[in-house]
Amino acid sequence: MTGRDAGARDTTAVVQVRAEGEVSEEALAYTRSKIGAVVNRQGLPAVTGEVRIAKAAAHHAEHPWSAVADLRVGRTVVVVHAQEATSQEVTDRLQDRLRRQVERAAQGGNAAHRPVTPPWRGGQPAEAPAGRDAGQQDTRSA
Repeated sequence: MTGRDAGARDTTAVVQVRAEGEVSEEALAYTRSKIGAVVNRQGLPAVTGEVRIAKAAAHHAEHPWSAVADLRVGRTVVVVHAQEATSQEVTDRLQDRLRRQVERAAQGGNAAHRPVTPPWRGGQPAEAPAGRDAGQQDTRSA
């Protein structure tokens, strides 16, 4: 496998775009521009990492193009994969997925996936299920 490095340098984003296999300069430039649009956006914390785009050597592969972004957005690690039939499709798919993940990382992640401190360790008590009053007992028979 051959590797070509081309860095998209900015004060807030240092992301290398690397080609593996037989990737044209046009495809690499397209990938650089699409990824740059995501990582060089105003308001993002520092972004560093690497994006790799590759074309499979096997001609019979259904989705011969693959791309992987392995980035660090502030203190959050973002890893995104995509596989498609053409270099433009894989780049567009990677950009869409990467934009969502970078936005989530910039906003501090998803609150639903954060660990909850139990009440006996000083956390907030769990709320009563919707539709029931806190003082009402369950009258269903077992």
